[in-house]
Amino acid sequence: MKAPDPRLFPSGRHFAAWIGLTPKDHSTAGKTRLGKITRAGDEMLRSVLVAGATAVIQQAKKGRGRSSPWLLALLARKSPKLAAVALANKTARIAWKLLTTGESYEVGRKPIASANAT
Repeated sequence: MKAPDPRLFPSGRHFAAWIGLTPKDHSTAGKTRLGKITRAGDEMLRSVLVAGATAVIQQAKKGRGRSSPWLLALLARKSPKLAAVALANKTARIAWKLLTTGESYEVGRKPIASANAT
């Protein structure tokens, strides 16, 4: 992968921001306004992630494969291009987690609930 050691990033959000998949923050006085993606980081890595997400979205729109409920709900309220960037962001965060823990990706795995959740 074209990224530095993933353990240098405190979270997957920081990793996705390094790639340039997070929106620019134009917030003031408690009012959150998010802009376009920052386009920081490696352009080739970002474009590969967005192209992969676009392919997944095309398949989901045609009803092929197992689309996640999250993606289908996102497509219902956002444009396909925005959904592709959001899916690429999510993919980058998953990749960061897998790289830092050394785990394997499991499609149907549910996240473990934290001990603080009731």
